[in-house]
Amino acid sequence: MFPRNAWYVAAMPDEIAADKPLGRRICGEPMALYRDEHGLVAAVEDFCPHRGAPLSLGFVQSGKLVCGYHGLAMGRDGRTCSMPCQRVRGFPAIKAYPVAERYGFVWVWPGDPAQAREQDIPVPIWWDKPDWAYGGGLYHMKCDFRLLVDNLMDLTHETYVHSTSIGQKEIDEAPVATRMEEGVVVTERYMEKIYAPPFWRMAMQANDLDPDAQVDRWQICRFVPPSNVLIDVGVALQGHGGFHAPDDKKVHSVVVDYITPETETSCWYFWGMARHFKADDAALTDTIRTGQGKIFAEDLEMLERQQANLLHWPQRQLLKLNIDTGGVMARKIVDQLLAAERPGVGAPA
Repeated sequence: MFPRNAWYVAAMPDEIAADKPLGRRICGEPMALYRDEHGLVAAVEDFCPHRGAPLSLGFVQSGKLVCGYHGLAMGRDGRTCSMPCQRVRGFPAIKAYPVAERYGFVWVWPGDPAQAREQDIPVPIWWDKPDWAYGGGLYHMKCDFRLLVDNLMDLTHETYVHSTSIGQKEIDEAPVATRMEEGVVVTERYMEKIYAPPFWRMAMQANDLDPDAQVDRWQICRFVPPSNVLIDVGVALQGHGGFHAPDDKKVHSVVVDYITPETETSCWYFWGMARHFKADDAALTDTIRTGQGKIFAEDLEMLERQQANLLHWPQRQLLKLNIDTGGVMARKIVDQLLAAERPGVGAPA
C-alpha cells in the first residue's frame, strides 16, 4: 500500500521530549520515538518483548526507554538492557529503525535498514538561508495519503474549497501543464494580469507592495516520491516577469507538504510555508501559519469525507480529467516503487 524503503517525516523535534517517548504509527508500523543519553532520536517498535505493552506509555531514564508496565529498559538498537530482578540476556530483540533529525524534522526509514542513507534526505531550499523563513504545523488526517497528493497536485479545488483565501476563478480558466523532471512530477499553472486573492493581498501589503495592483500569479507543484509535495507559489506585480520577477516586485513562497502514511486510510500531514520575503518578521510568520492552518483545515474536512465516500462505494471508479494528470502520474510512481519492493524485483529504471 505504501513504499517502505524511503525517508518519511515522523515528527517535529519538539514533539519528542527528553523524558517521554512519542508513539506514532508509520506505514502501518507502531513506533516509539525517544531521545537517548546524547539527545539523539531513536526509533524502535512500540512493543515490549516482555508482555507486549506499548513502550510509548513508558518513560526515558538515563537515555534508555523504560516500559511503563514492568520497568524493562530498552536500548536504541532494540535490545533489552535491563529489568528489575530479571536476567535479560535471552530476551528477543525488537525492530529498530534508522532515524535522523535533519532540516527541522525527524525522519524515519520503515523499510530495509541496509538501504537507508541519511544523505538521501532532501535538503529544503530554505534550509540555513537567512533570507528565508519557515512556519508550519501538523494535522492527522483520516484519508489515504494518495488522496492528499491528488489534492495538492491539482489546485483547481482552490476556487471552491478555499474561496475566501487563496481561491479565485482565474485558476479554473488557466491551462495546466504536467511533465516529468528527473523523477519528479511537475504540474504548473500561470495566471497573468489578474488581481490577487485575499491571502496574497495580505502578503503583498506585508512586503510593501500595492495589494490593489494587478499581478501575475504562479503555482508550480512538484511531487517528490514517495509522498511529498512542494509547491512554488506567489504573485508579482504585473509585467515584471512573474515567477522570475525581482524580489522587490513579488511575494514568493514554497508550500511544504510532507505526507507520511499511517495506515491505508490515514496519514500524518506536516504542512508549512517557507517564504522568501520579510524573513525576519516573526509576527508575519505567525500570521501566515495561522492563515495557512485554516486553509488546510478546509482540505482536511473535504478529504476525510471523500475517504468515507470511497469506503462506502468501493466499486465505483473515479474519473480522470486533464487536471488530474499530476496526481495520476504520482500514483504511477508510487505503484512502481511498491512493485520494486516485492521479493525478486529490482528498482524501477
